[in-house]
Amino acid sequence: MSGDRPVAGVDLGGTHCRCILAHGPDSILDEVRFPTTSPDETLDRIAGHFAKWDFAAIGIGSFGPMEIGSGTISGTPKPGWSGTDLRERFAGFGVPLAIDTDVNGAATGERRWGAGRGLDDLVFITVGTGIGVGTLIDGRAIHGLGHSEAGHLRIPRLAGDDWPGNCAVHGDCVEGLAAGPAISARQVKGDDERAIWGSVVHALAMLTHNLVLTVAPQRIIIGGGVASGNPWLNQAVKAALLDSLSGYPPSTAIRADDRFISAPGLGDRAGSLGAIALGLDVIGIAK
Repeated sequence: MSGDRPVAGVDLGGTHCRCILAHGPDSILDEVRFPTTSPDETLDRIAGHFAKWDFAAIGIGSFGPMEIGSGTISGTPKPGWSGTDLRERFAGFGVPLAIDTDVNGAATGERRWGAGRGLDDLVFITVGTGIGVGTLIDGRAIHGLGHSEAGHLRIPRLAGDDWPGNCAVHGDCVEGLAAGPAISARQVKGDDERAIWGSVVHALAMLTHNLVLTVAPQRIIIGGGVASGNPWLNQAVKAALLDSLSGYPPSTAIRADDRFISAPGLGDRAGSLGAIALGLDVIGIAK
């Protein structure tokens, strides 16, 4: 790092924003959390905190969808945020700047310090207001036509469950079946709790099934408010995943690894420390 200067990080969520000044999880120098409101108000507030700090780089993990190369939030349903250029807004601080999705940031942080430490190929899934998926292959996030949107995969439905889902774009994609708003909508509708959670487990198991057979991760980390509030969920998903794989070769390794599906090692700081990890990566600080 430039001398002993820390990194400034931003976990820019659709509901809340967390700014952090840190070298890593064992050296957090300052941290603030506040609601994500309008772009001008939120970004001005972030910049105000940055102006008080001395740092070597900035890392930003943001909600999306976004254009990674330009650092522009695009096509988001959050009112007023489409077209917001994060890179332009923070370039004036004159330090290296890394911008990625919040889930790619969380995956990067978990690989450096958390449940993915020592692994090169891993997936971070957040299950909360939406479902996001960050995938690292050989230690690097997948960037192609934008970024991964695996939370919107269409999946085989659980037998007997014909609820149409509530994703505004795809209806019964994984997010439309298993994110927090989907669970709440079914509870309001009066559906049986066992049926609701059976659908959630099935949807997440189908998501992990597809990820196992396409990107072959060494570990899948599942975080977010829905997962952290229901600590039994990850093991239920693993059991349903193994059932779905039906003994196909990855099953042996998955069954033998008690940590194959894990909670975030960084807890609710996975996103903010992930932003710090992005900043460390952009200035070449190794793990």
